[in-house]
Amino acid sequence: MPRIDLNCDLGEGAGHDAELMPLITSANIACGAHAGDEETMRELCLLAWQHGVALGAHPGFEDRENFGRREMPVTPKQVADLVFHQTRLLQEIALGCGGRVMHVKAHGALYHLAARDPALARAVAEGAREADPRLTLYGLAGSHLLTAGRACGLRVASEVFADRTYQADGSLTPRTRSNALIEDAALAVAQTLHIVRDGRVRALGGTSVALQADTVCLHGDGALAVEFATRLNRELAAAGIELKPFTA
Repeated sequence: MPRIDLNCDLGEGAGHDAELMPLITSANIACGAHAGDEETMRELCLLAWQHGVALGAHPGFEDRENFGRREMPVTPKQVADLVFHQTRLLQEIALGCGGRVMHVKAHGALYHLAARDPALARAVAEGAREADPRLTLYGLAGSHLLTAGRACGLRVASEVFADRTYQADGSLTPRTRSNALIEDAALAVAQTLHIVRDGRVRALGGTSVALQADTVCLHGDGALAVEFATRLNRELAAAGIELKPFTA
């Protein structure tokens, strides 16, 4: 049976994390920089354990005003340090809850900077490796993040998106554009099924782009996130696709 991991960014104050947790297989927990705090992290670690959801650190820029989505001038060392320290914080909290952090996925502007900048991609990978060389690094399909993760000896997961549109080069449409987000559950499900079954996505403009999919991201801060997750669960199962954590 084909299988896919469904991951979701949680701990970002959207208010429906508890509803989403039973519907996903991996959770990327905000580590207190762009969003979240230690109490939220602890609650989500316990909730993930109850539902058999794999835990991941979701480090980002310390820029709550812009939700970590504003690109900032940073050095590779600064990036490695922030990934390491934020991941370590979640690791300590998870350990206290009887769990273990299984993966790292950078957030927002940090994710996209590292996806296209080899030096910053290497820094993200090195920060994750320093925290725990057993961690899996999640990165945008076809990006420098995956190359850097492999070069650092980490397992990597090629990530695609259910609720974002794509450009012809395989990058995500920038959020500054009005058509960056998919706001119709049926369209999000159709895009996900096409990627998972066929290894391709239809970019804006009609180009068909090849994508490897190990894990599908659904953003947890969207107003329709619970509806999207419910539909994805039902229709992936109906298509004979098993939902399972990539790190299982």
